[in-house]
Parts: sequence; structure tokens; C-alpha cells
Amino acid sequence: MAKVAFYVCCFLVFFFFYNCAVALDNGLALTPPMGWMDWEKFRCDVDCEKDPENCIGEKLFMTMADHMVADGYRDVGYEYVSIDDCWTDHNRTADGELQPDPKRFPSGIPALAQYLHGKGLKLGIYADYGTKTCAGYPGSIDHIQQDMNTFAKWGVDYLKLDGCYSDPKTYDTGYPKVTAALNVTGRPIVFSCSWPAYQVGAGIKPNYARIAEFCNLWRNYDDIQDSWGSVLSIINYYGDSQDDLVPVAGPGHWNDPDQLIIGDSLTVDQAKAQMAIWSIMASPLIMSNDLRTIKPEFKAILQNKEIIAVNQDKLGKMGSRRFMNNAIQVWSRPLADGSVAVAVINVASSAHTVPVSFEEIGLRASTASVRDLFAFQNLGDFTNGFTTAAIRPTGALMFKVTASKQ
Repeated sequence: MAKVAFYVCCFLVFFFFYNCAVALDNGLALTPPMGWMDWEKFRCDVDCEKDPENCIGEKLFMTMADHMVADGYRDVGYEYVSIDDCWTDHNRTADGELQPDPKRFPSGIPALAQYLHGKGLKLGIYADYGTKTCAGYPGSIDHIQQDMNTFAKWGVDYLKLDGCYSDPKTYDTGYPKVTAALNVTGRPIVFSCSWPAYQVGAGIKPNYARIAEFCNLWRNYDDIQDSWGSVLSIINYYGDSQDDLVPVAGPGHWNDPDQLIIGDSLTVDQAKAQMAIWSIMASPLIMSNDLRTIKPEFKAILQNKEIIAVNQDKLGKMGSRRFMNNAIQVWSRPLADGSVAVAVINVASSAHTVPVSFEEIGLRASTASVRDLFAFQNLGDFTNGFTTAAIRPTGALMFKVTASKQ
């Protein structure tokens, strides 16, 4: 009997620590994080001699920070400037500490953090739960606490932890080790995980309830590429997987469909579609574009305050796809004030008008006012539903529907 009691006790201790002891404790990301990250646009360009304006170095991040402030992005909520892969030297220091490439980051990461903080911005950085990063730089799997201590010492505010050169079968215990290490530092650092994305790729069903305990946000699917086809594949994946994804999203923990590529190769219509669906899905709004050369029409989409307000809504409820056929998708999201945000995207090659019923979008009212969030225009009061204007091919319209007072 004593032996049985001993094993039961051991099991309970293991269960407690596995599930509870190292849950993320930073109080951050109560709304989806907003910012800028270099990867999709600039990749792993490390040749600063041939390409000094675009290589992964401190100049690029300081310049983007300058534009975040001067061009109004910070003022509408974009606050993180994040370094992705390829920032480190290929070797750690003699003490085993990560170090930036000295030619590309001659001032060091603490100086970059100080520069961003001085502008009212925050610094994001990249590491990998593996022996190497995806681009072959030093990984963190054997230096977890040391690397988290280093990031905290440097003044890092946001960590993206990738999953190359590691076994997705170990993530259910491995990523929580990083969470525990972040907690130990005492510095509030937003934790962005790649945990479920690699598990999905390996045919492992993610335990999203567990992931939400240990991460502020998490990648679910493939990296976004600079094309409408990539954006649409992500939208379709999220719609097809929404029964698993919607219940686990909320303040402090978000599904992450990857970066906004608005201002790269998308058309204006496609850019509107990405901005609308990312906001309906309560997704992080992390841009990857060139803020030095972005055209005004794309800047206007990224800085649309009414759509950002939907994304940042305090209720924190992820929206869902309510209707789909070969041409049209209708998505909706409940908001804290009782209204419903609606995005209608046209995936066909010709324009379409779309009837939208209040019942279909989850509004419990027979009469409601409708506002066009791209046009900043009140469309009037409607009964039971409304019909959109013609939506251009691969474009979108977005609305806020508010029940009329009885």
C-alpha cells in the first residue's frame, strides 16, 4: 500500500508541474500584438557590403523604427519592432552566450533596445527551440535559461521562438521549459511560439488548451509568402480549423496566421481582404514590408483606425467563417459593445454583391445599423440583413453591424 501511495504521489507531483507550475505569467498581449517584423520582406539578407540598405542589421531596424514613429504607425497601435532569424554571430561567446553579428549590429542589442524604447517602441527578437535556427545559426535548446536571461538583460520585449532542428514530439514539455525560463527572468516578454505549426506539419494534433497556457501567441500553419495564393490558403486553413482554434483564443493568448504583407505584392483589394480577415480573427497585426517606400493606399489600410479597433476589441473573441461557397466567404466577430464586425471576401474572378443576414452573422436583432469600415460611411438601418455593394475580385468589404435601440 505504501508503494502505491508513493507512486500516486509522484504522479500527482508530475501532473501538477506538467500542467500548472510553469504557466506563462507576464500579463501581456491582452489584445493581439501589433508591430513590424523583417522576415517575409527581407529574409536572411546578411550581405551588408553589397546591400547596406536592406541587410539584417541594426540600421534596418532603426530606420523602420523611425518610420513607425514619423509615419504614424506607432500612434495607431503598432509598437513592436522585431528581428527575425540571421541576427546572431555563428558562434556563441566563450561563456556560451548568444551574440549579435558584430559587423551588422556593431552597437549591440542593448543599444538597439534603448533606441526603440526611447521612441516609445519595443524590441522583438528571434530564437529557436532546436540545435540551430532555421537559417543555421545557434539554437537555444541547450541554453534555454541562459538565453532567456540574456534577452531579459538586453531589454527584449517580445520573443519569437521557432522550431527548426528539433523534434515536435517533445514540444509539449519543451516549449513550457522556455516559458518557465522566461518567468524566472522577471522581465515581461511576449512569448510567440511555433509549437503547433510544427506539430501540424508532423501530423501531430496540437493540444491548444495546453499551448494557450504557455504562449501569448502561436503560429498554426505554414509561413506566409508574398502572394495572394498564400494569404488565401491561410484564410482557408483557419476557416476549416476554426472549431479547434476559436475556443482557445482570447486575452493573453492568440492564434497567429503570420505577418501582414500589405505593401508588398498584394493589390489594394487583396490587402483589404488580408487586413479585414486578420482583424476578424483577432490575429496579431505584425507587418512585414518596407515602410520607407510603402504607397499611401497601403499605409491607409494598415492605419485604418476603425478596423484596428475591431482587431483590438477588448472582448477578445476570435471571429469565425459563417458562410462559404466557390466565390464568397462571410466572416463575423462579436464585439464588446454588442455589435458584430463582418468581413466579406470575394475569392472569384468577377465582382459579386452578397446578401448578409443578421442571423447568419450571429446578431440577435431584427433591425440594425450598418457601417462600412473601409469607406468610413454609415450605410443606414436595415431589417434582418443587408446586401453589400459589388466586391471586386480577390477583394473585401468590412462592416460593423449594431442592433438598433428598441
